[in-house]
Amino acid sequence: MKDLRKLLLILLLISGVVALPFVNRYFIGVDAKEVEVSMVSERVISPSILASGFLAHEEEVMLSSEVIGKVAEIFVEEGDRVKAGQLVLRVDDINFLAGLEQAEASVRLNTIDIERQEVRIENLERQFARTSSLYERSLVGEEEFDIMRNQLELARIDLKSSRERLAQAQAQLEQVNDQLSKTRIVSPIDGVVTSLDIKVGETAIASSTNIPGSSLMTIANPQSIYTEVLVDEADIANLAVGQRAEIVAIAYPDEPIHGIVRYIANTAKTEPNRQGLSFTVEIDILEAGGVVLRPGMSCRAEIFTAQDLAVPAVPIQALIFEEDRSQLLSEYFLFVNDDGVARKTSVQVGASDDEFQELTSGIDGDVEIVVGPDRELRHLLDGDRLDATRVEL
Repeated sequence: MKDLRKLLLILLLISGVVALPFVNRYFIGVDAKEVEVSMVSERVISPSILASGFLAHEEEVMLSSEVIGKVAEIFVEEGDRVKAGQLVLRVDDINFLAGLEQAEASVRLNTIDIERQEVRIENLERQFARTSSLYERSLVGEEEFDIMRNQLELARIDLKSSRERLAQAQAQLEQVNDQLSKTRIVSPIDGVVTSLDIKVGETAIASSTNIPGSSLMTIANPQSIYTEVLVDEADIANLAVGQRAEIVAIAYPDEPIHGIVRYIANTAKTEPNRQGLSFTVEIDILEAGGVVLRPGMSCRAEIFTAQDLAVPAVPIQALIFEEDRSQLLSEYFLFVNDDGVARKTSVQVGASDDEFQELTSGIDGDVEIVVGPDRELRHLLDGDRLDATRVEL
């Protein structure tokens, strides 16, 4: 019996400790929470996504040599402006000039040989005509007639062979001329020399790999600069060609540049140091203003995915997001000031920007929303007493 009374006393103490907060809240009361409240108001919201990337040239060429040889002359320096067709570099052409003389001599020799064959055929044709006349009058034998006819046929065959050798020599001459022309490197576009990767005396190598000597210089059109950014696959559904964007180069953080989306990649790719998949998005720069843009500069872009909307909105920090993964449920809440008492209210949300979130349903009429401070909002409970101060946002 004594043990039973002791057990009941312990249970009463535990119940009292557990019930004390509820009794304190609903019967005795607690200190009112000092909060800031504001009315739901219309705000202009510009929904957007952020992406990072770099600046690049749309029209850019890396010049390389198609022949192997030492660089004899360089006619430009890094930063120089060039025109399409302008000579910018020359590879040593001594060996190619020697080959050119040899090919030209071969063409001349084969031309002379053809002339000799033609003269020989003319003589054989006259001889064959005389022999035929004599053969018809039985003044020469059949064997002598056949010999003369065979000599004429062989001479004609030799002429065909000489003409083929001439065609071969002419083809070799064209090949040498082509190689010689490739020792003179010209700019294919109007632009600026953005990098000069070789010096006079170094060997230019005909190669597409990045070994020393394979790259001579890079020329780019400065007017063709654009922005290339990587957009996460979760945001790509909201993008469309033609959407406006604001680009901020890291070197000019306070000078945003206006642009417009001109290309969205169809295929996602994995980038180093990035989790998940990304899509390449290219943005044309409409006006750079006074910003000096250089390819390779890091930048970030804010792409506006919808037109500016005037909608009922509240500060983002006023919203509470709750998620029940076991039930696959998620919901947004606000605290409403109900005559000095906090009432937790479920709401539906829409578009947002960096500061405000659109409310699509859940709040009717003129009600005060608890908007801060954050230290109170984090611990605010439904039914808490409020000491509200009205603020304008």
